[in-house]
Amino acid sequence: MTQNTQYNEPKTATQTVAYKNRLNSWVIARLLPDTQRQIVARFRSRSDADGHMQRLRQISPEGNFMVMFDCQTDESLN
Repeated sequence: MTQNTQYNEPKTATQTVAYKNRLNSWVIARLLPDTQRQIVARFRSRSDADGHMQRLRQISPEGNFMVMFDCQTDESLN
């Protein structure tokens, strides 16, 4: 049986990371001064993010957090 010598193996590491980022589109961000934000955690569903946000507000009431949908596109997919 002959082998396909023209087969190019896909870059599975970058594809896996890109796919995982698309799955976890809901984020909790900490709002910082000067309109900056720091992503604290990523979630697959809005309800998971909301539940974690409630716990963060109990633990850190002085923190300023926000649940957001992160729709960044990955440049490596183009």
